[in-house]
This record gives sequence, structure tokens and C-alpha cells, in this order.
Amino acid sequence: MSKLLLCTLKKPILNHFKALCISATNSTHWTIQQAGNREQVGYGWNGLPVYNDKFDYPFPAVRWKEPTPELCCLWEKEKGDWGKLTRAEKKELYRASFRQTFAEMTAPTVQWKLVVGMSCWLLALSMWCYYLIQLYAYPPLPITFCKPYREAQARRMIDLHVNPVEGISSRWDYERNCWK
Repeated sequence: MSKLLLCTLKKPILNHFKALCISATNSTHWTIQQAGNREQVGYGWNGLPVYNDKFDYPFPAVRWKEPTPELCCLWEKEKGDWGKLTRAEKKELYRASFRQTFAEMTAPTVQWKLVVGMSCWLLALSMWCYYLIQLYAYPPLPITFCKPYREAQARRMIDLHVNPVEGISSRWDYERNCWK
């Protein structure tokens, strides 16, 4: 009986493991296909040829632009004296390898406006929900919550000397008949 159960459980587990392995290899091939014919210049994250501008990983595995005849000429010129390169050629070489500079990566974005707007929207929605629940879900307060009833209850507690050490009766002056 246990052998039969083990065999029936083993097959779905192995199929699931195979599917995970296939999807992992497919994702690797997908990134290789996405890289196209860009030059792989580094190891990348976990050895995958992906590109992303990040501070903690400043050197992506592939170049940003695909090679063109102009870029190939610049790369050949790059192997020689850098003093012979113009400023525009140096910028073009940089832009061929990287999409953004560090200054562009640190530039402020407008994402904070979305966060503030969504927070205000959620706050307003929650306030409306609270109001509607108070209005329709809860029963009205009992009549004993009205001010005259509360004053009468406090007076009755004072007359009965409730909690005379630290409570309401300790704050009442019985000789002058007023609060201390």
C-alpha cells in the first residue's frame, strides 16, 4: 500500500521538478534571445546576459546598443590612443555600453507624486468607509450616553462614595459640595 502511494506521489513531484527546470532554462534562453547580438562583456547577475542600470551592480553583462558599422569603427578606434578620440566619440562609446549615467540614475523622478496621490486616495476611501459603517452598520448609542444621564451617574457615584482613595470620590469636596 505504501509503495503504491509513494509511486503515485513521486510522479507528480518529478513532473513538477522537470517543469521548473524547463522554465528556468527557458528563462535563460529568453534573456539570451533578448540580448540579441549585443556583445557580452561581463558575467552578469547569476551569469545571465541581462542589462539593467543599478548602483549596486554598475557593470551590466551586455552592452546597451547592438553593434552597428559606426560603433564597430569606434570600438576599433577605441583600442588605440584615447587622446585621438573626440568628446562626441567618447560620449557615443559610453552610450553604446550604458543607457544612463550615474547622474541620470540619481535624478529625481516623479514617482513620489503617484505615491502621495494614491495614499491620499486610499485615506479618503477609508474615511468614507468608516463614515458609512458608523452610519449604517452600528446601532445608535443608548440614551445613557447623553450629557444629563452622565452627570446624574457621576453624582450618584459621588453620593455612594465610589472609590474614595483614587477614583471620582477622591476628587470631590464633600464639605463645600464641589470639585477639588
